[in-house]
Amino acid sequence: MEAVVFVFSLLDCCALIFLSVYFIITLSDLECDYINARSCCSKLNKWVIPELIGHTIVTVLMLVSLHWFIFLLNLPVATWNIYRMILALIND
Repeated sequence: MEAVVFVFSLLDCCALIFLSVYFIITLSDLECDYINARSCCSKLNKWVIPELIGHTIVTVLMLVSLHWFIFLLNLPVATWNIYRMILALIND
């Protein structure tokens, strides 16, 4: 069970890193005026929920599998993502 949790966490972290690189490339395109702000927002907004879900799943898996230190390392980022999502829902 422990190996499965860590393999899934590794794959999820690789996907999150890939997503972060995609965000940086898209924002760089916006800065260089290759795309306009509206298309940049539409490209990036559709990946916010999967990012939130991916990070929250890893955090909950670490809590369930009793890996406290890794859970405590992931908790602030997961909390920030959830807070950011709640603010976005309130402001809409």
